[in-house]
Amino acid sequence: MSKTKGSSGFTLLPGIGELALSGARPLIGVFLGLLAGAGLIALSGANPLDAYVAMLQGALGSPQSLANVLVRSSPLLIAGAGVAIGIKAGLWNIGAEGYMYAGAIGAGAVGIAQLQVSPIVHILLAMLAAIVVGTFWGLVPAYLRAYKGVNEVVTTIMMNYVAIYFVSWMVHEPQPMAEPGSFFPMSRVIAPTAKLPILMRGSSLHPGFIIGIVSCILLFLVLRFTPFGFRTRMLGVNPDAARYAGVNVQRQMLMVLLVGAAMGGLAGAFEILGLKLRVFMDFVAGVGYEGVAVALLAGGNPLGVIAAALFFSALKAGGATMSIQTGVGASITVVIEALCVLFVIALGYGERKRLERAEKSEEREEEVDKNGR
Repeated sequence: MSKTKGSSGFTLLPGIGELALSGARPLIGVFLGLLAGAGLIALSGANPLDAYVAMLQGALGSPQSLANVLVRSSPLLIAGAGVAIGIKAGLWNIGAEGYMYAGAIGAGAVGIAQLQVSPIVHILLAMLAAIVVGTFWGLVPAYLRAYKGVNEVVTTIMMNYVAIYFVSWMVHEPQPMAEPGSFFPMSRVIAPTAKLPILMRGSSLHPGFIIGIVSCILLFLVLRFTPFGFRTRMLGVNPDAARYAGVNVQRQMLMVLLVGAAMGGLAGAFEILGLKLRVFMDFVAGVGYEGVAVALLAGGNPLGVIAAALFFSALKAGGATMSIQTGVGASITVVIEALCVLFVIALGYGERKRLERAEKSEEREEEVDKNGR
């Protein structure tokens, strides 16, 4: 009877039902992470309530603060969504950091060029270049995982380091992208026509966060209501059953990983075209790995990525204010992020074990009923 009710609930409200079921665990994980963070803040000699109030003021206390949160969330939204689709397919795509570096090379190369085109065309060309280069960068680990069975965690992490050093080489003289005579290895500044427009005067707010939110919503709809999304979710639940049902598992793996790579490349374009305005060594500084944490916190749900990205961005944006007002190091925000993700993973593990025990219990009851008859 319970299964029938659940099925009818999903038929009537599929999006809301899935969001509610997948959203409870991240919310509990965030609550436990903040609670554990409060304990650490108390051990450091500060008042946790004062620290969190200061953090909230630093993140949302003024229009500029809110703009800072949205700017920080832009790459996390896109990169996190790219990782989330992999999670839905049962794939751990840890290459967001490398895809961002690769995408920055594509966006930077086109952005530097003095093209005689309108700004909108120049920006679109730079973004397209970032997507193409990011996708190309993800082709090797995607092919190795799909057709050779090589673990994607290992290959994507290794490709991250290759991308970091490749960017370092590209911005050193005498490479064409490098700024001549620069005191620090960096590319030339992008052309004014390739810069993303600023939405609020006195801030760095660009439309990247809008594109990120729209992308997360579209990806959720794709996963929930399209054949591609159905194949992806089927692959994540049971690859053998998906293969038996006629799904080309290898091709689906390849496509899912390449979609994640393309979105990671676009995230790198946002950083270059909207914020940094040139490519330089270590410009990502762990944002790609933070995008992986965002996807984990969201449980692979693209809609959850929106909330997780904004939450992480607010933590980072408010950390400096908290440090100034209370003396608590801003690095505690990274610890809180990690705690939230760990609690979500632990809750998911506990839920899986509970379901396994319930299934075994049902099987034993069925055997008892059969023997009794």
